[in-house]
Amino acid sequence: MLAQAFPHSRFIGYDLREGALEEARAKAASLGLRNVRFVRQDLGTLEEREVYGLVTAFDVIHDQAQPRTVLKNVAAVLKQGGTFLMVDIKASSDVQENLDHPMGPFLYTVSTMHCMTVSLARNGEGLGAMWGEQKALEFLAEAGFTDVTVEQVEGDPFNNFYIAQKH
Repeated sequence: MLAQAFPHSRFIGYDLREGALEEARAKAASLGLRNVRFVRQDLGTLEEREVYGLVTAFDVIHDQAQPRTVLKNVAAVLKQGGTFLMVDIKASSDVQENLDHPMGPFLYTVSTMHCMTVSLARNGEGLGAMWGEQKALEFLAEAGFTDVTVEQVEGDPFNNFYIAQKH
């Protein structure tokens, strides 16, 4: 969608799973997009430095085996003045604060049955979707993002939008 909306920009999508990349390539081809490419890459081993003005991650950081390393690599690939947009579940890192979360039982179930197991199968931290805002901000700070705002988008009551700047 971004490549279609911004035809004079270039986009790269990274994923570990070849099937997801094939689907993305087919979709881009069907739309006639020439400004996007898709690469199989473990973001935990990404070695590029200061090449992107914008990096986005939609509901994926909590699934990573090594989320701290991935976030440090995101900070490293951003140019000075670049922006990292991370979208993740709007929740607290404290389970007690999520007792009234409208999707809490479902999200904790998904976390246990998918998110955590994906990470743990790769010897990871096993954060899960309900890792929460406090832990997300902690990890972003550890990665070197000192200027982070958390926003909500009207019509999306379930996600936080973390906007992190690299200075």
